[in-house]
Amino acid sequence: MTPEVTGFFDDATNTISYVVRDPNGMTCAIIDSVLDFDYSSGRTDTRSADAVIAFVKDKGYEVAWLLESHVHADHLSAAPYIQEQLGGKIGIGDRITVVQDTFGKVFNEGTEFQRDGSQFDQLFREGDSLMIGQMRADVLHTPGHTPACLTYVIGDAAFVGDTLFMPDFGTARCDFPGGSSEVLFESVQKILSLPDETRIFVGHDYKAPGRDHYAWESTVGEQKAANVHVGDGKSKEDFIEMRDTRDASLAMPKLIIPSLQVNMRAGQMPEADEEGDVFLKVPVNKL
Repeated sequence: MTPEVTGFFDDATNTISYVVRDPNGMTCAIIDSVLDFDYSSGRTDTRSADAVIAFVKDKGYEVAWLLESHVHADHLSAAPYIQEQLGGKIGIGDRITVVQDTFGKVFNEGTEFQRDGSQFDQLFREGDSLMIGQMRADVLHTPGHTPACLTYVIGDAAFVGDTLFMPDFGTARCDFPGGSSEVLFESVQKILSLPDETRIFVGHDYKAPGRDHYAWESTVGEQKAANVHVGDGKSKEDFIEMRDTRDASLAMPKLIIPSLQVNMRAGQMPEADEEGDVFLKVPVNKL
């Protein structure tokens, strides 16, 4: 089965959100939505999510799922906002509990913050499946970037989140708490064991040197042959050395502090105070 895939590129965070439609009907899933956030003012905006909502309404689609590939560190999820407008269940990997425990401590959330994934409608494990109309989606657990990363295999398409990027850009960083370059290498091999013609849809693109346009679709065959980090038979040992060295030179994503606090809550803001005001914390010397 070949789902219809429409990508929405967010310039501020280089994120691609996807609407994935059952070709035999009008049911769809939305993967990795974006809530716009200006850190300097602390203000949110819904223009990116509104573009997705307008597209879905214009097409007359019915949203079954709002899927997260992982707890993003570079953008805030718009899943609750879209759910209010269009419905659908919010799903993520069951290892979200590991992420919640880790960052619940980093942000000193206290006992009132539930660390059992109950903020989400559905938690997925390796081998689970879900239905998007008549179309089945299979879940692969592909950690390494984070402990909770998933790949959704929907027909001939695989939505890999931040695990893989375009072949000329490589793979995701592994230096966040709970990340592992060794684990990421094994997760990539799991993805690359899919049929060569499987379409790979990535979660971000940053224009590799020499490329003048953004791109987000490749194939397993292209990744195996040409991915600059893992393609053409590159060894696990070489990958680990490259990835760990590269990660040590990278700055933290500029939205990591608000993103983690919101996304580990399934896109909800922290609970408001008695006056209705919402606050995000900035941990000092923790990340």
